[in-house]
This record gives sequence, C-alpha cells and structure tokens, in this order.
Amino acid sequence: MKRILLAAAGFGLAAGIHGQTSAHAQTTTPPDAIAAPGETVILRLLAEGAQVYECKADAAGKLSWTFREPIATLIQDGKTVGRHYAGPRWELADGSVVEGRVTGRAPGAGPTDIPLLRLAVSDRKGQGALTAATTIQRIDTRGGQLDGTCLKAGALRSVAYATEYVFLRK
Repeated sequence: MKRILLAAAGFGLAAGIHGQTSAHAQTTTPPDAIAAPGETVILRLLAEGAQVYECKADAAGKLSWTFREPIATLIQDGKTVGRHYAGPRWELADGSVVEGRVTGRAPGAGPTDIPLLRLAVSDRKGQGALTAATTIQRIDTRGGQLDGTCLKAGALRSVAYATEYVFLRK
C-alpha cells in the first residue's frame, strides 16, 4: 500500500511533464544507442507514473539511493490501457504482457530525466497487442531521476516521470 501511495503522489506531476512532449516524441529519431533498424512499430503508449528508489547500504556501509521499480499507467488516446511495473514488465488490459532486458542506453534530454532505453523482449504471456513485440524503446523521458541524500536504510522515494514506450517487431 505504501508503494502505491508513493507512486500516486507522482501521477499529477508526471501528467504535467509529459503533456508538452508527445508530439515531439513521434517526430524525433531515436539516438543510435537505442535505434532498432529494420523493425516495425506496432504500438506507441504514453506512460505516466513514478520511478521508485530505495535507500540501501553498499558493502562499505555507505547509504545511497538504488533504483527499485517503475510504477506507471500506460495510456493510449487519453485512455488507460495497461500498466508498467517491476521486471520491467508492460501489461495491457487485453491480457498481453511482455518483459524486457536493457540492450541499449542513451542520456535523457536533461539532468532530471531518466535515460532513454532499448530493451529486448525476454518473456511474454497472453495474447494481444504486445504478443508480436520483440523490442521496446523508452523515448522522450521527462523526470524520474532522483537527486538528494539518502539518510535511512529502507526509506523509499518516488520521482514522477513520463515517457513514451514504442513497441516494435522484427
């Protein structure tokens, strides 16, 4: 319940962050580090939510923020169509689910933006819009990068973010 409340706090901010960028995302060519040459776009979804971080001690006992998981709503044509969560996984209301592993990374546009990513689909379940996906790109990121000091092990912080996920097939 605590994680849900943390993420919910970021949704309004993420909506404001992303509202300015969706047209830009559809016309910008992704950087080479996350390009998927020869692949065809099958679906584009906006995501609004939070990147959740946990305060953990390293081997030397020094506390630092560690990425824990994303919590986001997937949106198409202004309607909620699914969710994005730890794995990382993308799950649509049609029953299709894909999981990805990072195969490429490029910096976000600004210091508070999480990186752009290319992910290979490593697992899939169900039948639906995501069934044929082989690659996922995270483009046009806004927010999500944590800045600040970690003072207590186990503490959680969420940072609002918005992005566009592009699902492709070979």
